[in-house]
Amino acid sequence: MAGLNVSLCFFLATFALCQAARRAAKALLPGGAYAHFAREAAGTAQLGACCLEMRMLVELGPWAGGFGPDLLLTLVFLLLLVHGATLDGASANPTVSLQRFLLAEASLPGMLLELAAQALGVQAAGALTRLYWAWGLSDLHVLQSLMDPHCSSALRTAVPHGALLEGSCAFLLHLALLRLQGSRAVHRAPAVALLLTAVAGTAGPLTSAFLNPALAASVTFRCSGHSVLEYVQVYWLGPVTGMLLAVLLYHGRLPRLFQRNLLYSQKSKYRVPRGRPVPGPGGSQTPEEGSRGRGPCHTPSVSLGVPLSPLITFGVPILAYTCHCCPDVPRPTLALIMSPLGTPEWLPVLTLTQRPANSTRALLHCVTARTSISLRSGLVARQEGVGLVDALQDPLLGALWA
Repeated sequence: MAGLNVSLCFFLATFALCQAARRAAKALLPGGAYAHFAREAAGTAQLGACCLEMRMLVELGPWAGGFGPDLLLTLVFLLLLVHGATLDGASANPTVSLQRFLLAEASLPGMLLELAAQALGVQAAGALTRLYWAWGLSDLHVLQSLMDPHCSSALRTAVPHGALLEGSCAFLLHLALLRLQGSRAVHRAPAVALLLTAVAGTAGPLTSAFLNPALAASVTFRCSGHSVLEYVQVYWLGPVTGMLLAVLLYHGRLPRLFQRNLLYSQKSKYRVPRGRPVPGPGGSQTPEEGSRGRGPCHTPSVSLGVPLSPLITFGVPILAYTCHCCPDVPRPTLALIMSPLGTPEWLPVLTLTQRPANSTRALLHCVTARTSISLRSGLVARQEGVGLVDALQDPLLGALWA
């Protein structure tokens, strides 16, 4: 167990040094330089160093230290959990950086800077970890230092099978990241750690389940057994393909490249009602009768997805159309508004810039007793079963006009 204790000390020292580097960089560098370079470099170095040490425990631990698979998987889960809690938003993975770019969440220069930082971080982690092995603080480190120049390949299956495994695991990882996007770190970190632990236990014996092109390039590309082109197919093309499929399945498109949804048809579940005669204040006059002599009532013009007032208390208009029946008064707009009970309702919305004076009765020709009035302040007053005159004389509404 002495070798395991030395490795645990190495993990703790790595986390402490990388956290100190992050805090120093955050205090000294501008926000953009920290977010796109320093944070990514520190996060990738932390991930790369822990991955190299963990791979040494997996390869040498069972026969040189007597470590069982349950202990190793528990250690993998704990390391991934700490990584998720300390990376401070860094991806430490080129495919995640590419995913952010394709989702239009990052710019091209920002993505390229992140990729450069990740390459620098993983190379620094490899050099420092091998220097640590050379100190020979435990028997496992002595053996690893002797075997490192003649390392064996992490790919222990056929190239097509390995590419399929890496692509499938990356697909699951990116699908989980998309689903958990925006959730709190206290929920996201354990879920991702549990998924990656399950992936490591399943695909680890065949491909080591890197799911990270930068990490795989640093750890196994220099090892004998396969050519660089075969490694690229498995550890680069596989994860990138899995990421693309996950984004397409989740969003139906690549927002950076396509505006139209390629997989899912976007049909509204609400129907736009046709214009119907609206009874006037006397219960008999309709908009057509009220506008007789002023020309025919035109067909309502339909506009989809355009909010027609600054703020609507009971929801945002999803579908809306404007009635042109009353040319001498402000034109009311019929908007689909979510009521407090969660049911959609079509209600007339009047946008008034000043308190109406003598035109109140004219407005009633176009508005029913159920009225929504968009006030100057952007608020919406909704009156049920009351006329517009009573609504404007209400003390609450009078206060809103002040």
